[in-house]
Amino acid sequence: MKSYTITTRPNLMLRSIATLIDYGIFFIVFYVFVRSFGVQSVNGGWEVNGLLALPIPGFWFLYFVVTEWKNAATPGHDICKLRVVKQDGRRISISEAFKRRICDPVDIFIYGLPALICISKTSTHQRVGDLLANTFVVRAADITEE
Repeated sequence: MKSYTITTRPNLMLRSIATLIDYGIFFIVFYVFVRSFGVQSVNGGWEVNGLLALPIPGFWFLYFVVTEWKNAATPGHDICKLRVVKQDGRRISISEAFKRRICDPVDIFIYGLPALICISKTSTHQRVGDLLANTFVVRAADITEE
């Protein structure tokens, strides 16, 4: 069995850029979907209701949880050459990916301040979602095979 060593670093800029890319893509798809399949509300906005709203959390799950589980990175993380791994460098499970991502609202709240503080103050540079799932975000180059 292969074993890996990971080196954790804050990588704040890369992680911030990756998050902006990922949520930028998500919100563009969300906007196009709502404008294409939604109806105009009485206040002038657009909305989707009922079963028509189900593709939105479904896309979130596929985009963030499934791609991170299968690819060890979302497209934004991939562009920034970041990987999400376990402490021993192996890939994460789908439940670990879900745990990481369910904490995104907490991590991104107030312009990402909770995540930035957590990454800066923990010795292993983990955000709240990483602490919950016991996962690490590292540069692909910081994973070495032994």
